[in-house]
Amino acid sequence: MKRSLIFLFLVLLMACKATNRSPIAEEIDIANFSNATIIGDHMNFLASDALRGRDTGSEGIDLAASFIIDKLEENGIASYYKAYQDTLSNYESTAYNIVGVLEGNDPSLKEEVILVGAHYDHIGVIKSQNGDSIANGANDNASGTATVLELARYFAKARTNKRTMLFALFSAEEKGLKGSVHLAEKMKEDGVNLYAVLNFEMTGAPMTDKEYLVYATGFNKSNIGTVSNAYADENIVGFLPTAEGYNLFLRSDNYPFYEVFKIPAHTFSTFDFTNFDHYHKVGDEPGIMDFSHMASVVNKMIPVVQGITNASTKEIVLN
Repeated sequence: MKRSLIFLFLVLLMACKATNRSPIAEEIDIANFSNATIIGDHMNFLASDALRGRDTGSEGIDLAASFIIDKLEENGIASYYKAYQDTLSNYESTAYNIVGVLEGNDPSLKEEVILVGAHYDHIGVIKSQNGDSIANGANDNASGTATVLELARYFAKARTNKRTMLFALFSAEEKGLKGSVHLAEKMKEDGVNLYAVLNFEMTGAPMTDKEYLVYATGFNKSNIGTVSNAYADENIVGFLPTAEGYNLFLRSDNYPFYEVFKIPAHTFSTFDFTNFDHYHKVGDEPGIMDFSHMASVVNKMIPVVQGITNASTKEIVLN
């Protein structure tokens, strides 16, 4: 009996090593994984006055980068390149993306890559309004950054990902998508087998009178809605006509990857042009964000991202 138990333990240990899982895996309550307190901690730092609006190349964005890198390191997510900072080749001053990687645990599927991203820069200090000149960029886009950090924390903890996952925080989005353009071209040159890009932008305030939680830009360019809602087991990803009217698909960091790789690449957002009046203004402060809503976006998107990452085939296809 004793030998049988030892043998069983060794078999279990070897299986866990093969999948990068702990031999005694902690069960994760996905529905309550993220919460308003954790989200608030991220937001209150990233969108604080001390970071002075996180303008690309500024001391403030360097502080944000250090915060993001610390979170990736805490969760055991390795740097994708030699360092977490990937210096932009298309920007006049020093600026960099931050890219972490979580290798897939399936011998075959790990050669395919899912990129989960958001931009972490904003527009810095602007013309003073009522004595305030710092455009804090809470919704735009500390919210998306916090979402990616929480998704990274989940997958680092769960270690369920069969495909390799990149967690990319882009700089210079506000300068013309330069961070994502740089990374898309670099990855293409490196021959990366990129399957899909799931980008997050302005998730800090809930929509009202909608039958879905988030919308996907470029909704009709692929079957992203059908696939996402099947994994969520509810209607959480929808189509926002206004987003199509304003060509938002072309205006966020998903687009360079779509253009360079010709793959499904979408941005998820809850900014619907009616629920937020502080775009590129000093009023975009963490105090007006809904942290509980943001945590709900994370928790409800976990099964979506996990399903897409672990599917045996590339289910998302371009129309």
